[in-house]
Amino acid sequence: MMTQAKKVAFLLANEFEDSEMKNPFDEMAKNGHEAVIISLKGNEELKGKQGTIAYTSHLGIDEADADDYSAVIIPGGNSPSHLKNHAAVQAFIRKADQAGTTISAICHGPQILEAAGLLKGRTLTAYPELSAEIEEAGGHFVDKEVVVDRNWITSRTPEDEPAFIRETIEKLGVNAW
Repeated sequence: MMTQAKKVAFLLANEFEDSEMKNPFDEMAKNGHEAVIISLKGNEELKGKQGTIAYTSHLGIDEADADDYSAVIIPGGNSPSHLKNHAAVQAFIRKADQAGTTISAICHGPQILEAAGLLKGRTLTAYPELSAEIEEAGGHFVDKEVVVDRNWITSRTPEDEPAFIRETIEKLGVNAW
């Protein structure tokens, strides 16, 4: 399916899981989409927890508008724990969800969805140790490589990245060069 290039937001902070950022980020670019890194501050260097990669944020969360994006990708690692308690991050993800924007969260990424109060009645997966936390917040945890529930795509770990990326690209389409 060929589509127009779309803007994809990556919500990112320090200590992200390296491959869970790099692989989806590279695939979005390869498929002709514009990847925008949003952190707590713009122009901030963000380092992966494995130390193999670093990115510089394009925008601070206060400058970002969820309406500008066709998808939001939330890599795991410790990054979500640095972002989840910030009101602007919660407001951004709630607005994206209300608009039906594709939200792809892997590993600890669903913690941002939980902090924004969005799990009630939703089916998702995440890093397996988060299953009780997800259930307590009203979500239904499923231990599968990828779970698609309406506009959400969730996965568990780096091993699940191929399915995670495939489902996200399927939602966005491939840009005709």
